[in-house]
Amino acid sequence: MITRLVVQTVLWLAGMGVLLFGAAGTWAWPAGWCYLAEMGALGLWIGLRLARHDPGLLEERLKPLVQRGQSGWDKLFMACVAVVWCAWLVLMALDARRWQWSFVPPWLNIAGALAMFLCVWMTWFVFRANSFAAPVVKVQTERGHQVIDSGPYAWVRHPMYAAAILFFIGSPLLLGSWWGLACVPLLVAGIGWRAVMEERMLAAQLPGYAEYAGRVRYRLLPGVW
Repeated sequence: MITRLVVQTVLWLAGMGVLLFGAAGTWAWPAGWCYLAEMGALGLWIGLRLARHDPGLLEERLKPLVQRGQSGWDKLFMACVAVVWCAWLVLMALDARRWQWSFVPPWLNIAGALAMFLCVWMTWFVFRANSFAAPVVKVQTERGHQVIDSGPYAWVRHPMYAAAILFFIGSPLLLGSWWGLACVPLLVAGIGWRAVMEERMLAAQLPGYAEYAGRVRYRLLPGVW
């Protein structure tokens, strides 16, 4: 499983590198290299920790993004995510490096890197609390899927989506793209829609989820939504 983790991480980084540096039109882009290095380091860090503490969850997270048993609407959503993700990377590379439309101060580049780290750090607490935090929406009957209401799930119903907002903000700041940052509301709206659809499915198929949703009022941000 460690081998799979390393191979998938390398392939993922290679794919992002092709998009970023291909759109940038040059290899001489320090921010792009920093972005890939941080993504790789954080991905391997959390993957290796899962291999030690929860190999079952790591196995789930290494599976394809389209799976048997996954909700049909989520398969479509993940296909759209793949397209939007690639377009977002290309836009940021064009903006920050090839056409140089944006200038982001160095201190904000550093803040972006910190936001990405905080996202993964928060995600680790999500994984420790919820061994069923698969990347796709499905009820994992074979793994004894049950409602989780401890840890960050005592505060919001979708803490991993909440953490992802930091990643959405941090990526364009690190890469130096105001246009990439302008896309963040669209990305947040996307995960908000998925959260609502996921809750409908879980309330219908996972015993106890409707009661949990009644106890924990907020989806992403306490006191907001």
